[in-house]
Amino acid sequence: MSQPVLRTERLRLVPLSAGHLEHEVEMSADPEVMRYLGGVRTREQSAEALRRLLPGTRPGLGCWAGFLEAEFAGYWALRPAEAPKDAELGYRLLRKHWRKGLAKEGSLELLRYGFREVGLDRIFAGTAAGNKASLATMASIGLRHIRDFVSDDPDYFAPGDDRHAVEYALTRDEWLARP
Repeated sequence: MSQPVLRTERLRLVPLSAGHLEHEVEMSADPEVMRYLGGVRTREQSAEALRRLLPGTRPGLGCWAGFLEAEFAGYWALRPAEAPKDAELGYRLLRKHWRKGLAKEGSLELLRYGFREVGLDRIFAGTAAGNKASLATMASIGLRHIRDFVSDDPDYFAPGDDRHAVEYALTRDEWLARP
């Protein structure tokens, strides 16, 4: 199962490819976008980060570049987790697309896709405890708070950052039972 192109009312989500490098460079150069993601990256670091986001070993999972018409808006991801029927939800948007409901819209589509088409049992997301916007997005799509923890992941926290983080999650049964 390869990654399909996904659509929402406003977004077209296309599987991420090496051709999206300039979008990665643009997002990774913005200190506000990268505030909770380890800090600004150079072009070379962005190219390496993009390589890590490209489709992996689990069919149907990966990262999507999101577009409003022809304009790039950001990334959405369902990344493989340790448990074979789990995936981690992620999203990152250009600052000019913040507070428009796009993180929620794209994430809801990935929940639908992950539970219905991929057959996942659980989708979770994590963020820095101080990332209020991401916490609000996770709650708005129905994920519930699972735990607080101190992260040791160098990809998400720059040296000296507060490493307090949270995990939110939703199971397939919870998703099917929602109104």
